[in-house]
Amino acid sequence: MRLLTPILAAFVAVTVSAEPVWLTDLEEAKAQGIKEKKPLLVDFTGSDWCPPCKALHKNVFESKEFAAVASKYVLVELDYPRNKPQEPELKAKNAALSKQFGITGFPTVLLIDARSGAVFGRTVGFGGQSAKEYLDKLASFKNTPEGRAALEKEQKTSAERSARSRELGQKIDTAIKAKDFPAAESALKEIFADVSGTRKAVFHYNKARILLQIDPSAKAQALKYVDEALAVAAGDESLTKSFKAYREKIGSEASAAPKTSADPKKGA
Repeated sequence: MRLLTPILAAFVAVTVSAEPVWLTDLEEAKAQGIKEKKPLLVDFTGSDWCPPCKALHKNVFESKEFAAVASKYVLVELDYPRNKPQEPELKAKNAALSKQFGITGFPTVLLIDARSGAVFGRTVGFGGQSAKEYLDKLASFKNTPEGRAALEKEQKTSAERSARSRELGQKIDTAIKAKDFPAAESALKEIFADVSGTRKAVFHYNKARILLQIDPSAKAQALKYVDEALAVAAGDESLTKSFKAYREKIGSEASAAPKTSADPKKGA
């Protein structure tokens, strides 16, 4: 039995040391990456205020799937808290890095070549993907000239898509003010033209919200749109939970309000 004790102790030590370690200094991480011949995985996060950042850590970075691949990277967390105390020097350094890498939203995760400092992978935001889905996306980025060219093309396309979404969002706002639901619906369709799977349910959900902003009495039609959203989102608990809560809210308001007939031109 005495022989088992050091073996068990060693096993425990290995298990503990296998837990992913996040550095907070990019230069230190680069040096380690060069030494170990590993790329950097850099997480730009708002740890104490950003819901998608918290969800990314919980669903992905704290998962067993991530623990199995974390050793492929040197991990870096660059934090941008709003309430948590942070040393002025670190705060200034992280602000400079945010500007250097063109960070426009949180969370943003970059894959960086340790030696050259070149970015060869970038994801922005977190939409509730599974750990496997998110890690598969990271694994799809390649630290090669072709991979970096593909990323540049993807970022350009994404920037164009974002600009178009902002333009369409303004059209929707204008349509809401004009109480023109068909115009708002048309712009919304364009925004969601390339969206598929359960995320398409958000299109129907937004139709309900926009309709009620234009015509608060059109609750029956809005409920139909929410039901369409629930049908498309079946199996996605994070979506269906919020949709059901919104449906209950509409239903309770409809029960409390006097019955009126909606303008078919606005709500059809």
